[in-house]
Amino acid sequence: MKKELKQRLAYAFGAFGHDTYYVTLSTYFMIFVTSCMFAGTDAKTNAKMIGIVTSLVVGIRLIEIAFDPIIGGVIDNTKTKFGKFKPWLVIGGLVSAVSLVAIFTNFFGLATHNTTLFIIAFVIVFVILDAFYSFKDIAFWSMIPAISTDNKERENLATFARLGSSLGANGTTLVVVPLVTFFTFMMTGNRDQGASGWFWFAVVVAVISGGSAVVAALFTKENDSAIRQQNADEKAGIKQVFEAISKNDQLLWLALSYIGFAIANVTTTAVLLYFFKYVLNMANKFWLVGLIAAVLGFISVSLFPILTRVLTRRIIYLGGIAMMLLSYVFLHFGASHLSMVIVGLVLFYFPIQLIFLSALMTLTDSVEYGQWKNGTRNEAVTLSIRPLLDKIAGALSNGIVGFVAVAAGMTGNATAHDITSKGVATFEFYAFLAPAILLIISAVIFAKKVTLSEKRHAEIVADLEASLSKENSQHVTAETKEAGNLA
Repeated sequence: MKKELKQRLAYAFGAFGHDTYYVTLSTYFMIFVTSCMFAGTDAKTNAKMIGIVTSLVVGIRLIEIAFDPIIGGVIDNTKTKFGKFKPWLVIGGLVSAVSLVAIFTNFFGLATHNTTLFIIAFVIVFVILDAFYSFKDIAFWSMIPAISTDNKERENLATFARLGSSLGANGTTLVVVPLVTFFTFMMTGNRDQGASGWFWFAVVVAVISGGSAVVAALFTKENDSAIRQQNADEKAGIKQVFEAISKNDQLLWLALSYIGFAIANVTTTAVLLYFFKYVLNMANKFWLVGLIAAVLGFISVSLFPILTRVLTRRIIYLGGIAMMLLSYVFLHFGASHLSMVIVGLVLFYFPIQLIFLSALMTLTDSVEYGQWKNGTRNEAVTLSIRPLLDKIAGALSNGIVGFVAVAAGMTGNATAHDITSKGVATFEFYAFLAPAILLIISAVIFAKKVTLSEKRHAEIVADLEASLSKENSQHVTAETKEAGNLA
């Protein structure tokens, strides 16, 4: 039990650093771009370069996403004395951490003095960042089915991981403004969010992300069960990688449902700072978002194992989406009432972790479903789908932040008094209404098409174990008979 607890804590710390990195890249990097990266240029150049960087980030991330299943195949084909996940977790964690620090700069003045060289340098660094982040992301989350095939232990491990994730992502939201302001003051003497403050904030995130990846690799262990050993020596080619995905119908339906939720989630969370700064005119209250998200994330993740004893994942997933839809009503009508906004934030943030865990557990179970249906076990390939979906959501989030900021006039030195009613309406359409439509679509798909329940997974595991036991028995009998013939 002590060994299991140490492993869960190490994995949770890995998740803490991983989501600290994710929220920084998906949300706060674009805020740095729109506010500081091109500071000192005229308004026209500033808007143009924001548009270019936004397009590059979205384009690069969407193109590289197509390679995620192949990255999963590379990881599945990796054979080392440390296992197949740990090397990529450490290498990906360290390289992506260094790259993160690099993009939170103006590339030694190139951003404002030589835009052509800046674009070239930025593309090179961001491609490296995104590629190695993908290796780390897929390797990290693919470890759950490798550590255990038992549903309850998977839920325990995932619960610890999401506690870490929640603290990482929401803790970052809680401290980002105070931390950036502190570092800006230390470097310049100004009490605002300047470029130097963002740089040192990125350094802190990089150290946490890279360090936590090393800790997770050191204190976790893959479980070499009979189920995991099936086809263990077979190499998965590109064709087999995509077949493993295309022939797993439950994986595909869940993915389609989850992507709607993920895009809705990151779209809203990515622009909440703008909501507080330009719509509510309460930028100094934004820390409440981080506090509410962190506290509710901790509570909801802790409740997940308890809820799954009395409710199915289906009910938790769909009920969570219903709660998020209600939150948009309060956020829309609470523009001049902080108390209504707080209620809306509570309704929005409480179910997020529950929805994620329900999807993650179903996705993890689809590893055995695919093995049972197709005869081949593909852990990293199957689990690469969730990071792939989150990366799509994150890429679109980067694009949405840049687009909304420019469309609503929320860039540069603009204040809440400069934002027109049309600007507010534009903001609310992309921040609240469009995500609500996506959530409704997500719920409908999950309710009608996802049938891989906890009970069904247990039946599949039992069937696999019985089948493998029979195969091993026949193999032993054949070897014994052959030995007798030779004698």
